[in-house]
Amino acid sequence: MKVAVMDHSMGNLRSVAKALEAAGASVVVSADPNEISRCEGLCVPGQGIFGRCMTALGKDGLGELVSGWVEAERPYLGICLGMQILFDYGGESEVAGLGLLGGEVTRLEGEVPIPHIGWNEVEADSSSIYYYFDHSFVPRPTNEGVVTGWCEHGERFAASISSGSVTATQFHPEKSGDDGIELLKGWVGG
Repeated sequence: MKVAVMDHSMGNLRSVAKALEAAGASVVVSADPNEISRCEGLCVPGQGIFGRCMTALGKDGLGELVSGWVEAERPYLGICLGMQILFDYGGESEVAGLGLLGGEVTRLEGEVPIPHIGWNEVEADSSSIYYYFDHSFVPRPTNEGVVTGWCEHGERFAASISSGSVTATQFHPEKSGDDGIELLKGWVGG
């Protein structure tokens, strides 16, 4: 699959691109909507502040591109902030998200270190795998039926989701070793 890694100036683009290549994808890193539109899959990675990301997506029509991509049911992979922007509202910056999934993004709660950085167990179905996290905020979907993996860090939160053509993770598969590459292979090959 030819995958565009969206360059919205907020993310570890190089490591995501390399991980997708290791998973078998042909990768282009771009902020050009025309170049991105010619790809089969779209990956939006991200680390940073929700509001800044939404501002960056507002430039050059990147937010509209993501919305149109998901609405057309083209393969979308959101990583960390790329997952959070899909929801209705980001409490960190008090700004609207893309509204493609119902729910909001709020700060992690509990008597634990925040930001949540490091390896943690993600429970999915009857199995569990350790993935690498680096975040302070989590999505809270109104429809928990989209949640495919749960994690515990001060509270239970959605670590991964799947809805239509959307796959998204709060953790970083590109930093999660062999298990992260296997997850990416599943998306690239799916």
